[in-house]
Amino acid sequence: MNFNKSSIETVYGSSFIEGNSVILLHKGKETFDAIFKSIEGAKRLICLHFYIFRNDETGQELALLLKKKAREGVAVYLIYDHFGSFGTPRDFWKDLKNSGINIRAARPFQWSSPFHYAHRDHRKLIIIDGIRAFTGGLNIANEYRGFHLRMKRTGWRDTGIMIEGQIAFELFKTFQKTWKTWRDGLIPATDLPVFCSVPESQNDGLPAIPIFASSSRGRRKMRKLLYYSINHSRKSILLTTAYFTPSRRMLESLEDAVRRGVKVILLLPGKSDVPAAYYTGRAFFTRLLRAGVRIYNYYGEVLHAKSYVFDECWSIVGSANLDFQSLRWNDEGNIGILDERFGRKMIDVFEEDLTHSIEIKEEEWKMRPWSNRFKERFFVLFRRRL
Repeated sequence: MNFNKSSIETVYGSSFIEGNSVILLHKGKETFDAIFKSIEGAKRLICLHFYIFRNDETGQELALLLKKKAREGVAVYLIYDHFGSFGTPRDFWKDLKNSGINIRAARPFQWSSPFHYAHRDHRKLIIIDGIRAFTGGLNIANEYRGFHLRMKRTGWRDTGIMIEGQIAFELFKTFQKTWKTWRDGLIPATDLPVFCSVPESQNDGLPAIPIFASSSRGRRKMRKLLYYSINHSRKSILLTTAYFTPSRRMLESLEDAVRRGVKVILLLPGKSDVPAAYYTGRAFFTRLLRAGVRIYNYYGEVLHAKSYVFDECWSIVGSANLDFQSLRWNDEGNIGILDERFGRKMIDVFEEDLTHSIEIKEEEWKMRPWSNRFKERFFVLFRRRL
């Protein structure tokens, strides 16, 4: 195995946490069922941290459950991004606060520094009692769950994980730091979880490392680890991302990987909720295809996942896309897992996604309409803000 714990720890500057139980989640309904079940079973503490938290049917159902848990004496803390949840009305948050739920908006707009509003808290995290955590790409909204009042509808294609073990307690510490940043105060000692190790029967012992970035230094560390992973792959690089606006360094790294004999496959949305990012990424397809990178477009529901597998053993799952917004501006949260068994599960999901995708061939790509070429050339001018 080309990747090992010591080399990754040296590059990233943090240590793996051993002995974690990890479940891969990649279907909207099953993911939300697991989240709701875990919240229902919380005994002491619930922490939620989301970019988007809407007051639609999914958000209202979760709100009712959180209010119920608060009445039962469970401490509930919720952080939402001010920009991402801009459309959620104040009355919704006020109702939650009046029900005993602690709420804070991350990165609110400030007239004294309006350009800082470009920095967004894009993390997605749930912590239950300090022993179980969820993270990935989904938000709290109907489209991620596949909810619709009148018809059956598949949720956006997303990827996340449920993880139990010491790492959940470490993630709580990250949440606590963020709470202090935006609340100007620590979570009271009476609400703090007490970590208890996961029973041996539930523990498959996977080493995992939190890759959370909420500062320029943190984003540099995240980028350094990402490029290390690409540059040290020897067999395969499988990249799934919702938004792809590559830097020159990203393009060159992927091209170098192909020249080393590495199989590089890029899975991107066939349709997107952000047209500007969609066309910007496509502006680089010709260069990548000529270099030997294989590109697939996912069709059906919207592809919103952010998951990366290197040499079938080193996996990263979380909120960070391969775009300037994630890698340069946003606060992001990911988990790295070094394990061949988990890597195999990631590859199985990736291969299943490919069956719902169409591979883009260079000759066919040359025949795309001129209107699309114009959009690519126009939106690529703004790629550093996408």
